[in-house]
Amino acid sequence: MPIDFLQRCDVIEECYEFMLAYAGQGLPSDATSPSGSRIRDFLQRAAHALSGIAASCADSLSDEGIQTLQPYEKFISVLNRDAQDSLAAIQVVLAQPSISSQLIDNLNASLHLRALLTDLFLLGEVVRSRRQAPVALTPE
Repeated sequence: MPIDFLQRCDVIEECYEFMLAYAGQGLPSDATSPSGSRIRDFLQRAAHALSGIAASCADSLSDEGIQTLQPYEKFISVLNRDAQDSLAAIQVVLAQPSISSQLIDNLNASLHLRALLTDLFLLGEVVRSRRQAPVALTPE
């Protein structure tokens, strides 16, 4: 079902947007502000969304009527690798007793996370455009 993949994309993008705001606050710890208490929740939700995202993407493409995934398989592999690398970085951050704005700023700057976001923008647009594509009318 395509919405599952797109929902995962939304969760990850929302996390990234929250991290940008959090990084800008200059907080020494996640225990010192209301947004600090939310950072772990955003990261945990993103980690959950990353688990199985490549399979979810493949399912979405199939659900949108793509007959063969062969042209997409290599890029789905790239998505899987970038998702796993990003998940590893998020897990390192979550393992810390304190999450500072600086730590989140470093996570935001991670090439792994940036590559993942670019993958999601590209594949999300593919799924959305396939969903919205006009149906060809057959001549009568």
